Amino acid sequence: MAGGVVHFEIPAEDENRAGKFYTSVFGWEFSSVPEMGYAMIKTTPTDAAGMPSVTGSINGGMFHREGDLRSPVITVDVDDIDAALEQINSLGGSTVTPRQEVGSMGWAAYFRDTEGNIVGLWQNAPRAGGAGSAADDLGA
Repeated sequence: MAGGVVHFEIPAEDENRAGKFYTSVFGWEFSSVPEMGYAMIKTTPTDAAGMPSVTGSINGGMFHREGDLRSPVITVDVDDIDAALEQINSLGGSTVTPRQEVGSMGWAAYFRDTEGNIVGLWQNAPRAGGAGSAADDLGA
C-alpha cells in the first residue's frame, strides 16, 4: 500500500547500549547486519515468513547516529521514490539523501518536510515471481 508507514529507524550513539535498553524495556530483538552497518529490530511476533503476525505492527532498524539522521525516522512506502522526491521538493520539502539501493530489496531515500522533520521513503524492488509490498521486504 503506497503511502503507508512500513518501517522505523532509531539512530544511536552506542548501538549496543541502545539495543540492550530497548530489549530490556520492550523485549525487542535485534539482528545485526554488519555489511550494512545496521541492525534489524523485531518489535512484534512474526509468522514463518518473518512478517508481523499482529495486524498494524511494524518492525524497524537501528544505525549509528551521524549527519542529518539524528532523530527517529518513520519510513513511508511509495511506488516511485524519484517521483515522490520531485513532488516533495516542489511543495517546499527537500531531499536529504537521494535514492540509494538497499541490497536486492529495493531503494530508500530521506527527505526533510516543511517542518524540518526527516522522513524516510521506501520503494520495493520488483520481484521475479510477482510484485510484493515494501512491508514484505522490510519485514514490517
